[in-house]
Formats: sequence, C-alpha cells, structure tokens
Amino acid sequence: MNELPYLIYIIVFIIGSVLGLLISYKKHNEPFIINKIDILTLIISVVGWILLFNNALFVSFLSYIGISSIIIISIALFLIGLVIGMRPGYGRYETVIGIVISAIIFFILYLLGIT
Repeated sequence: MNELPYLIYIIVFIIGSVLGLLISYKKHNEPFIINKIDILTLIISVVGWILLFNNALFVSFLSYIGISSIIIISIALFLIGLVIGMRPGYGRYETVIGIVISAIIFFILYLLGIT
C-alpha cells in the first residue's frame, strides 16, 4: 500500500490543473495578450512551491496537531496544479518566480541547518 500517496498526489494535481484551466478561462476570455504578473496567481504559486520544497519544515511544526506530510504535499500539488493548469501563456511567470523563491528559502534553511 505504499503506492496510495502517489495516487493521491496525481489525483490532486489533476484536479488542481482542471480547476486552474476553468478559472483562467473564466478570468481571461482573450488569448494570451496580457504580459503582467497576476498577484493572486503569484501568491498561490509561491505558497504551493514553498509547501512542496520545504514540507519537512512544515511537517515538524504541524505534526503536533495531526497533519501529515501527505496532506501538506497534496495541498502543495493542488496549488501548483492551479497555476500550471491555466490557459497557455498564463501562469508561467508566476510558476518560475514561485520555484525561484522557494528554492532560495530552501537553500537558506539548509545553510542554517533548520531542514
């Protein structure tokens, strides 16, 4: 039964991608012509990538109230799926910025010896 978390991760990511596509079609009726960064999408992306890259830090804090790493990674993959699953062209800058910010936080915490 070690495959069950991976199945949960795949299903949650697919649900997030489909919802991201539906939300972006409602929000943007035109093809990709807007070259500005959407703040809400950027926040969702940064939170998702931080939860994914730094889940050990959050598990150590949230294990006291019974939240496991499977739930944290599932939330992270859902948020990442929301951004990655948007219409073509939308969400790509936010995804890259989210990855960079979370990688910087990961390396800072690693150098400090926290994770």
